[in-house]
Parts: sequence; structure tokens; C-alpha cells
Amino acid sequence: MDLELFLQQLANAISLGSLYALLAIGYTMVYGILRLINFAHGDIFMFGTYMAFYMMTSFMLPWGAAFIIAIILTIAFGVLVEKAAYKPLRNSPRMSIMISAIGASFLIENLAIVVFGGRPKSLPVPDLFNRIIHIGNVSVVSITFITPIITMVALAILMFIVNKTKTGMAMRAVSKDYEAARLMGIDVNFIITFTFAIGSALAAIGGIMWGLKYPSLLPLMGVMPGLKCFIAAVIGGIGDIRGAVIGGFILGLIEIMLIAVFPELTGYRDAFAFVLLIVILLVKPTGIMGKNIAEKV
Repeated sequence: MDLELFLQQLANAISLGSLYALLAIGYTMVYGILRLINFAHGDIFMFGTYMAFYMMTSFMLPWGAAFIIAIILTIAFGVLVEKAAYKPLRNSPRMSIMISAIGASFLIENLAIVVFGGRPKSLPVPDLFNRIIHIGNVSVVSITFITPIITMVALAILMFIVNKTKTGMAMRAVSKDYEAARLMGIDVNFIITFTFAIGSALAAIGGIMWGLKYPSLLPLMGVMPGLKCFIAAVIGGIGDIRGAVIGGFILGLIEIMLIAVFPELTGYRDAFAFVLLIVILLVKPTGIMGKNIAEKV
């Protein structure tokens, strides 16, 4: 591999890793508050992409307005999923909530096939995201640079909310102890809903960026990215926001660079993520940034 090809693949790896990071943050936030893996997160990602598509094609909105409305609608959809599938089981065993999450995922996927249709659709790509940027002899599409920037901005805003606001302080309190947070006057239901809203917004942004980078839209398009982003969250240390970002970039880097070095393994691209998950669970089960938590018995 020459230097030009290496830089090309490195840019692609960073771009893909930033997409994984956006989704992994949503996973890790919900887990940090509820100790729940939101298996419907990838389907919320898919919903956001379809909303952007219909805003641009059916309602003929400018791409900026279409993306904002798609994010708002996805937030509402994510909150609806939380109210319908998770809130009624909040005091139930974790296994019941997990089964509900899996059921919600399958329901959304099959409803999407009925409502959106099974034929692939193509998200219109605005010129801003489709320009070819030449750096020396390396040619890169502008979306490759825009995606990491959006991820870093989203991370900065999220870290500010979590560490510098009263709502963020309440989120950290709820993540430690539900009952103690209630005794301190924190509205736990609101905090959980707020967490799902932020996670859904990040899923929508990630879905839109994914649709711009890979324009083919399908009702099941969120399944594999959802699984990979869950793996990214585990690699970084699920429950840790910075760890989710690190895990996303690591996964994207390994996935792209291995294919670049060993093109004959392209058909096994998705398997790399699961192999890496097994290695992490064997070597450091809490993830890179994760910490061992002692539970009272």
C-alpha cells in the first residue's frame, strides 16, 4: 500500500468511526442511566434517515430544514418508544425490559417494511456533502471531513450538558442510584425521557450522515450498524461517553484498514467487529474506559 492509498483509507476509517461513535454514544447514555441495552436504537437511526428522505422528496424542503425536522421527529419517536416499551416495565426484572427492547426492535423493523416499503430508496445528497476535495494526489469526498467534525461538536455539547448543567448533574445522580435520586427530589421519569431524547437525536444525526455517505435506504439498514455501535460502546466501556467515542473510532479504523491491507477479507468485514468484541470481553470485560463496579448483595 502506497502513502496516498493509506491516507485515503485513513480518512475513510475516521469518517466511519465517527458514525459509529455517534450511535455508540446513544447506546452508552441509555445504559448509563437505565442499565439497559436499547436494542431499538439502530431502528431509531433508520427512522431518522427515512424522515430526512421524505422531508426532502415528498415535502420538497431545503436540506437544512429537512434535517432539523427529521431530528425533531426522531426525538419524538424515540421518546414514544421509551414510553410504550420501557416505562411500563421500569420496576420489572431486567430480563423483562430486555425482551421488551428486542420486541420493540422487531416491531419497528417490520412496521418500517410495511410503511416505507421494501425497495431501496436513495437519500438526495446536497452538493455541500458531495464535493470532491483534493489534497495533493488524494481525493476525498467532503462528507468524509464533515462527519468527524459533527461528531466532535455533538460530543462537546453532550459533555457540557452532562458535566455543567443541573440536568446533567441529575442524570449522573440517577445513573448512580434511582431511589436516592428520588429522595433528593429529582424527577427520575423526566431524566430518563431526556436521556432517550438526546440518544434519539444522536441516532438521527448519525442516520442522516450515514444516508449521505451510503445513500441506499432500507427498513433493515439499522440492524448491522446498531450491532456494531453496541460493540463499539462495549469496547470503549459501556456507560462512559468518551469511551463510546473511542470505541467507535477504533472499530472504524480496524474495519477499514484491515480491508485495505487484506482486500481478500472484504466478505468477512462484519465479522471483524464480533471478533474484536470477543477479544475485549476476554481481555478487559469492562472496556477501555470502563471501571469495575461493586454491587451490594
